[in-house]
Amino acid sequence: MKKYFNMTLESMMEEQNPWWFHENDPEWEEFENLKYQIIPGWINRISLVPFSLNFILGPRRVGKTMGIKLLIKELFKENESPYAIFYFDCGVLENYREIVDVIEEYLKLKKRKNVKTAYIFLDEVTLIPNWWKAIKYSVDRRKLKNDILTVTGSITIAAERHIGAFGGRQGDGKTIEVMPLSFHEYYTLFYDEFFPSAGKNVFENYLESGGYLAYLNGRLRTRDVISTLKADINAVGKNTSVARDVLGAIIDIAPNPVSFRKLAERAGVSSPTVRDYIELFEGLHVLLQIPFIEGGKRVLGRKERKFAIRDPLLARALVQWTGRTLDRAVLYEWTVQEHLYRKFGEVFYFRTGRYEIDAVAGDMKVEVRSGASKGRYPRDVVVLEGKDVPAFLYEL
Repeated sequence: MKKYFNMTLESMMEEQNPWWFHENDPEWEEFENLKYQIIPGWINRISLVPFSLNFILGPRRVGKTMGIKLLIKELFKENESPYAIFYFDCGVLENYREIVDVIEEYLKLKKRKNVKTAYIFLDEVTLIPNWWKAIKYSVDRRKLKNDILTVTGSITIAAERHIGAFGGRQGDGKTIEVMPLSFHEYYTLFYDEFFPSAGKNVFENYLESGGYLAYLNGRLRTRDVISTLKADINAVGKNTSVARDVLGAIIDIAPNPVSFRKLAERAGVSSPTVRDYIELFEGLHVLLQIPFIEGGKRVLGRKERKFAIRDPLLARALVQWTGRTLDRAVLYEWTVQEHLYRKFGEVFYFRTGRYEIDAVAGDMKVEVRSGASKGRYPRDVVVLEGKDVPAFLYEL
């Protein structure tokens, strides 16, 4: 069986690395044929200095693989030996030992081809149980000390803990989160400069397509988003029906703050189950938890918290899956909260008996109104009417 796997592995390696035979990768050609194109900026943050262990984490279908393939195209131009570049989609593997086999097989090829420094890309590794053991084992053997290893994954529940366990093993490597396009990135697909009237129209489109370039290019549908999410939920041994009920409860209550207990009652499950599934949704880049911050200073973890779905297309897909409806004003609030989170790395909310602030992040306090603003707020609060949101997001 091992011999058969090695024979199959060799053919898979050859199929997935067409540049070894001076052939174009199919995804290079696909990119050239896309109506809407963007070369993602995150690929420039990947360390290419040996030794580096890079982690690229983010939801599926946001362009991680395409970004890696575009980077490979540039590396192919710059390297004398095409065998210095190795890509492998780990979604076809069964266990972490097979990840080790893939690396070992490539290292044998690297030695035969007299490659001194290799660029190794292992795609969707986190789909494999205990994937981190294979990476840690390979790094600890120091056979990769002159190489650059880049690992991508979509399921990051507990991934941060595993990555933290690598300690000093990343060398010059980076950990990079890849998310759907921000509104600013999305807008630049259509215009070079910001114009308020254009901003309004583009923002309305953004609320439909989200930051998923594949959706804009007709290569992704909401049902694809749902099926991918369900597959990821199953992959970590969770129940899709429970996941749907918890998400439905969150959508029902949004954008109001809520306790875990009230969510559990609405979803028909226990509070520990709600916490467990919310951790899962965070790990799948589906959901943001937005805790209460008192006076802009002290976070009160036991207070009711808000939740935000992290992309408009994802929100539309989840509304369909759960059979709910969603007010457009909620999408405005969620989109602002997500963008502030991307900028500052955290976001909170605050409320008194007189007013509520939807998002507190860094030195910013922002209240979002889809229509005209009502009521009075402190001077340091930015109150966004619906028409102001596109310019705010573009400039953020």
